[in-house]
Amino acid sequence: MTAPHPRHRRALAIPAGLAMAASLAFLPGTPAAAAPAAETAPSTAADATSLSYVVNVAPGHRPSATVRRAIAKAGGTIVTSYDRIGVIVVHSANPDFAQTVRKVRGVQSAGATRTAPLPSAATTDTGAPQVLDGKELAAARASSAKAEGQDPLESLQWDLPAIKADKAHEKSLGSKKVTVAVIDTGVDDTHPDIAPNFDRQASVNCVAGKPDTTDGAWRPSAAESPHGTHVAGEIAAAKNGVGMTGVAPGVKVAGIKVSNPDGFFYTEAVVCGFMWAAEHGVDVTNNSYYTDPWYFNCKDDPDQKALVEAVSRASRYAEKKGAVNVAAAGNENYDLTSDEITDPSSPNDTTPGDRTVDPSKCLDIPTQLPGVVTVAATGAKGLKSSFSNYGRGVVDIAAPGGDSTAYQTPEPPATSGLILGTLPGGKWGYMAGTSMASPHVAGVAALIKSTHPHASPAMVKALLYAEADATACTKPYDIDGDGKVDAVCEGPKNRNGFYGWGMADALDAVTR
Repeated sequence: MTAPHPRHRRALAIPAGLAMAASLAFLPGTPAAAAPAAETAPSTAADATSLSYVVNVAPGHRPSATVRRAIAKAGGTIVTSYDRIGVIVVHSANPDFAQTVRKVRGVQSAGATRTAPLPSAATTDTGAPQVLDGKELAAARASSAKAEGQDPLESLQWDLPAIKADKAHEKSLGSKKVTVAVIDTGVDDTHPDIAPNFDRQASVNCVAGKPDTTDGAWRPSAAESPHGTHVAGEIAAAKNGVGMTGVAPGVKVAGIKVSNPDGFFYTEAVVCGFMWAAEHGVDVTNNSYYTDPWYFNCKDDPDQKALVEAVSRASRYAEKKGAVNVAAAGNENYDLTSDEITDPSSPNDTTPGDRTVDPSKCLDIPTQLPGVVTVAATGAKGLKSSFSNYGRGVVDIAAPGGDSTAYQTPEPPATSGLILGTLPGGKWGYMAGTSMASPHVAGVAALIKSTHPHASPAMVKALLYAEADATACTKPYDIDGDGKVDAVCEGPKNRNGFYGWGMADALDAVTR
């Protein structure tokens, strides 16, 4: 199945009442902060034509002298090396760099992380969240005033009762000893709903492929996407009488910025993000993105194979160090178990073109990586969201991600079928996508970890799936009511292609 592809992330901005099945993008285009210095700083002229590469070697040791000499001889500059997983980040203006170093003894794989030179080509926004205006804020506050114990905007959050989070909060808000890292576009930690729960020590800017620990480097600029801030609020907006309530309003949330100013999530940044989370005591990571520039990374392509290997090593290492990695399934209404998919969007940082891929061999990373919790989205009626990717054995669990209000209208007093979240500058607004479903599951995982503080990532995932509310296939699935089937669900009630093990359950997370 194919869908029209503007450049996109894992979030949608769906005007209320408008039928949308294709995803919209958040592609900010402002200058980046200066990247940390490389071991040997490349010249400005070289940067204009340089690409970034990952070179994968045996983990556990510093790159050998042979490999380091070969990288330099091929025109490469080492930016950083993640020795524990054997991933080296390199910049080079030599178009044959990867092909050359692949032949070097000790190099297991190597590939360009992008197709556009450093810095990447600028793009423009094609979507934006719906910001709550004064009238909507006043109406929501008046409604919540009638409900004891609710934050002012909680009446608009139909998604909380959908996973029984409102009932869970009567038992527990989660533990301050648990941290969820939002690996995303950055988090505005000054927001009044985020500030009380923000973990500065676990926050960082990884955009250049190595950590930038400058204070506030994890924040998005005014022109960058609000995506990460929205996600952070969904997870852990404080229950403090201000604004909205997160799924786990008592846990800590950190911001790991991996999206560059043009909105791209490149491999070296994602690897840095997982490694930072691994080394800073993070319990859960939320990953509402795919790793650019390839929607699907095919292992028979030497460049893409290297990217899959690098991110796989980093995500596995994060889990080994105690993190549960949760990721969005994607917004194209793709069946990820089909024999082939037409991908018209890759590479998205230069000139994309149609290509046919086998999703069992060409992976959407990180969501299709082993060990990662893959999350599909549902709407206000509990049905698979019109845009959500699906697939039996690929989707692990479902959670509210919103949908067109025309397709799935919430019960009053909620008015929008989208998901309410925090926005930079102390604002709140609506977004939708599997980007919004994933943080609900990350929040539930954080509640499980709060209830079972000594549980391993494997145990947290086992409880997450066992406690999910089994949800039968929707048959026929005609979400827009035009008489045509929009997707086909396969599998039994407790493990199918639309909902995986079922709907995430926050109440069971704090009581079982």
